[in-house]
Amino acid sequence: MTQEIEIKVDNGVQIIRILRADKKNALTGPMYDAMSAALDSAEKSEAVAAHVFIGSGGVFSAGNDINDFMRRSRDGSQDVAPSQMFIQRLPKVTRPMIAAVDGLAVGIGVTLLLHCDLVYATPAASFRTPFVDLGLIQEAGSSVLGPARLGYARAFELFALGEAWGAARAAEAGLVNAVVPADELETKALAAARRLAAKPRAALLAARRMLKGDPALISKAIADEVSVYKDLMRSPEAKEAFTAFLEKRPPDFAKARRGG
Repeated sequence: MTQEIEIKVDNGVQIIRILRADKKNALTGPMYDAMSAALDSAEKSEAVAAHVFIGSGGVFSAGNDINDFMRRSRDGSQDVAPSQMFIQRLPKVTRPMIAAVDGLAVGIGVTLLLHCDLVYATPAASFRTPFVDLGLIQEAGSSVLGPARLGYARAFELFALGEAWGAARAAEAGLVNAVVPADELETKALAAARRLAAKPRAALLAARRMLKGDPALISKAIADEVSVYKDLMRSPEAKEAFTAFLEKRPPDFAKARRGG
């Protein structure tokens, strides 16, 4: 496991805290593994009724650690990456999930929220999904969850246009339930989680299950996205996007398409 993910259970609430603020809470393989293990453990435990995801250092998560992601992509050491294993678990989680978002939420830092039942954010929160800018597509079942939660036009704006949303825009679009001051964020999220944990367990899980609908549909969307994602990862445009990112320069997609 890793010390960059802290797991605590308190009064029926499992708190999953990201502790890599020096890297803007960018997620590595071991961090994904730790979160996956926490979700799996909770499914078998009567002690956990809800999950809360929290960042640290004024950041929720900057998404995948690009260096870690590229290394795993190059060495091919795992058939299924830890990030993908985590994503595949999300539609299978039966307990309510709550997110407390401060500062940057990028990539998986946004797509995770579409699986959450309640999302609270500070005025400093910023939401961005640069998948298309990297020559890729949205992930984690967002192809289905995005339009369902936000409406098609707003989902396309978020995922294809790729501009950052502030907290107010995210709340207006339906991604965020409420915008709260930074010093109240964690208290607000944990209070909501504890309220849920105090409710009749069978009724709570049944209500969530009925509201969520068939998880198999989301799992299929995830599988479909992965298939397209893998093809795009091999494209000249994606290679140029990641190279440019690492070299800290603007990408030249026209040159990539010409094969130059």
